[in-house]
Amino acid sequence: MKSFENCEKLQQRALKSMPLGVNSNGRFWGKGITPYFKRGKGAYVWDVDDNKYVDYRLAFGPVILGYAYDEVDECVIEALKTGVTPGITTEREVEVAEKIIDMCPATEMVRLVNTGSDATQHSLRVARAYTGKDKIIKFEGGYHGSYDYVLFSTYAPPSAYGNRRSPITIPASSGIPAALNDLIITLPFNDLELLEETLKRHGHEVAAIITEPMLGNFGSADPVPGFMEGLRKLCDQYGVLWILDEVKTGFRVAKGGAQEKYGYQPDLTTYAKSLGNGYPIAAYGGKKEIMSVVGQGVTQGGTYVGNAVAAAGAKATLEIMTREGVHEHINAMGTRLQKGFKKIFDEAGLPCMISSEPAIFTVSFGIDQNLDARDWSKANGSLYKKIAAKAFEKGVLIDEDPREPFCLSYSHTEADIDFTLDVIEDVVKHL
Repeated sequence: MKSFENCEKLQQRALKSMPLGVNSNGRFWGKGITPYFKRGKGAYVWDVDDNKYVDYRLAFGPVILGYAYDEVDECVIEALKTGVTPGITTEREVEVAEKIIDMCPATEMVRLVNTGSDATQHSLRVARAYTGKDKIIKFEGGYHGSYDYVLFSTYAPPSAYGNRRSPITIPASSGIPAALNDLIITLPFNDLELLEETLKRHGHEVAAIITEPMLGNFGSADPVPGFMEGLRKLCDQYGVLWILDEVKTGFRVAKGGAQEKYGYQPDLTTYAKSLGNGYPIAAYGGKKEIMSVVGQGVTQGGTYVGNAVAAAGAKATLEIMTREGVHEHINAMGTRLQKGFKKIFDEAGLPCMISSEPAIFTVSFGIDQNLDARDWSKANGSLYKKIAAKAFEKGVLIDEDPREPFCLSYSHTEADIDFTLDVIEDVVKHL
């Protein structure tokens, strides 16, 4: 049995200085069961009790190459010696921007920022400035950052969303001004007919539709065939910009993200997470005509934007992705894991659905359809939580939230996958 004595002690200490004893709500699993990180290397992390885990959370997805990846860290260390935040643009920033444009077919100009929330927030501002309209459409269960404009119908139980033909927009937190409800329309994912009806009524008010390639924080619901293509046509028809939020999928599902893999042509795209292998960097970009409004009456800045640590981390990460078979390896390991899960759960009589790509996917029990947040709400989340908790005790770290995806890295090996499948098989046998 693993000891969690130091984790519990550190939590008690942290509770005295930080709400919930953490700096992000998603890191709190509960009293006495919240892990506290000590170090990471490759596909593994160790907690403060020196318990070792094969990690499939990967900090909610950024660690695309692996923890403490030597080549990336060496580039960052060299950059540190030149000064971290000069407040003046460096050649390194230009190189990162050029690399993003080269890798992502729908991106013609780009700006670097610090976080995924920064990226989506600035893309909304650009869309509003370009179109002269104020309202935004987002989909229920979609997460686009931790700020007031988009925190609607994100975490609420779908039973609160109302009738699907007349959805209720639900704030995800206290403290969000009620006035912001007037600036956002929430709709079920994958319903092209309802989207068209909404645009017929409100298209003259809507600046942008923001969507992930799949619902990355809500069961990884994939778009049905034709949905994204239909969305693109409707945007063109009603003078609405399409913002593709690739904070989770960018540089993960393919070198150029979902827009490369599926041929999507958004007007604006947001990036973060895998862009820097865990270093804090993000970006947003798109068509040159649209991005050119930035600096022409449209503000965007930030003291730490493009700092040496972030830019060096991104430059090294993108270079490694370009020259090595990063995505081929990740897809092979993810496919091996998906097939192994399916076999174990089928043989145990536990019907499950595995949604989305080998590089980032979700396992949902008790459902065979996951078109939107309303569908996923019928899944057996309590069974997932039991399996996740037992797997954690045996050295496999997956998120305790059943809506969150599994993520794979370049450092995961066949031995890691086999160990994981052995653990899950053992856990299922004893449930």
